[in-house]
Amino acid sequence: MSADKSEFLQSKRDKIAKGGGEARVKKQHSQGKMTARERLIHLFDPGTFIETDAFIKNRCSRFGMDKLKLEGESVITGYGQIDGRIVYAFSQDFTIIGGTLGEMHAKKIVKAMDAAAKIGSPIVGINDSGGARIQEAVDALSGYGDIFFRNSIYSGVIPQISAIMGPCAGGAVYSPALTDFIFMVEKTSQMFITGPQVIKTVTGEDVTAEELGGATTHNSISGNVHFMATNELQCLADIRTLLTYLPSNSLETTPKTESQNDINRQLTELNDIIPDNPNKPYDILDVITPIVDQGTFMEYQAYFARNLVTGFAKINGRSIGIVANQPNVMSGCLDMNAGDKAARFIRTCDSFNIPLLTFVDVPGFLPGTNQEYGGIIRHGAKILYSYSEATVPKVTVITRKAYGGAYVAMCSKSLGADMVFAWPSAEVAVMGSEGAVNIIFKRDIANSTNKQETKAEILKEYAAEFATPYKAAERGFVDDVITPQASRQRIIDAYNMLEGKREKRPAKKHGNIPL
Repeated sequence: MSADKSEFLQSKRDKIAKGGGEARVKKQHSQGKMTARERLIHLFDPGTFIETDAFIKNRCSRFGMDKLKLEGESVITGYGQIDGRIVYAFSQDFTIIGGTLGEMHAKKIVKAMDAAAKIGSPIVGINDSGGARIQEAVDALSGYGDIFFRNSIYSGVIPQISAIMGPCAGGAVYSPALTDFIFMVEKTSQMFITGPQVIKTVTGEDVTAEELGGATTHNSISGNVHFMATNELQCLADIRTLLTYLPSNSLETTPKTESQNDINRQLTELNDIIPDNPNKPYDILDVITPIVDQGTFMEYQAYFARNLVTGFAKINGRSIGIVANQPNVMSGCLDMNAGDKAARFIRTCDSFNIPLLTFVDVPGFLPGTNQEYGGIIRHGAKILYSYSEATVPKVTVITRKAYGGAYVAMCSKSLGADMVFAWPSAEVAVMGSEGAVNIIFKRDIANSTNKQETKAEILKEYAAEFATPYKAAERGFVDDVITPQASRQRIIDAYNMLEGKREKRPAKKHGNIPL
């Protein structure tokens, strides 16, 4: 090949690498944002990113589009390695006509998605776009449709991760919403269907873009987003961390690492963690943290439905997904938001062969007209459905309260738990002792001469017999009652035993989860 042709090729690559030019790059940096290419450099292992379709250009000739010299079609696509594993990615370039999506922009993304699915690798989408390119009209809208379709058919096949690193409005929010995980960055990223100006015009409401669709809003109120970072570097590092818990596709198991923690480590600090007063709260994170391998818990939707804790961890070097009631918030009751949070997380874990560990301390479903009118029956049923549907190894630990339908919902034996352990402090019952005594012994208490003394005596006897894990253990609903300090050892033993688990469900097109 002649030197001229080599130089021409290099000049084209150099031009593509400059994005929208120096002025627009500076503006991007002034807003606390990296460029599309810089983000990919930080996402992948050094020197491993390979760009694809760098020379694709738009084909629109209307509205002066033919006069624009758009290199790379405002999105960078390609693959590389993260911790030595192949991962595909696309990164929208806001410095080129606002990163707007047109026909060929969409085609680049679709090609990357198809390639990722073909080889069975995760795909990361870095979103920083002004939305559909108005000049390309229906071609742009069709491009979004092509992406949505692939988000849907590849769901549960390969992990799909979205990072919102700029504005994401209108149809642009639906692709991230269809992916498995969404990350947002505080102050610099927003998601909404209609922006503040449209809302002001239609409803008269005054709201800022950050209040309407910022990272805090979507992490704590709407529940649309799963992780929040303080800056872009942290966000990209968190994506790399998340991938360490995930397999490359649904046919693989999760990557196993060498654990530095003793599997026989006795956790004596857990023996005194449950308060003597059953109405006194404690932090379930103080139970989770000692049990899992040190420094491996990555909380999922940490700011949404905080009465339920979910997240990824490793135990003896193996990835697991954790679902746990949080007694520190609303006494650990299940509500509508907790139903959505739990169901989504459980189904994600099951899709990618991640075993489930459930910690139970639940007094029931949250009562109230707001919950009933809002559909807590339907939202609660999502937990029942997702646990029953899941075929991954399922281990449950009952630490304290396990009452009524909420007990059943939290991965009880009846919903397919493979191993159920209970601490001596566990109370497996239809309801709390006092409520049960008020119903069962109502007449005896009413007819006694000293009602308070009679009730106290009956309550003491009832609690001693029924506010324990032993009735459930007698009937096989609890496999073993264990000391808290032995929890890590017994959980690891259970997962070792369940490593070869094979369980199938009846053949069908798909189930019908109560959405």
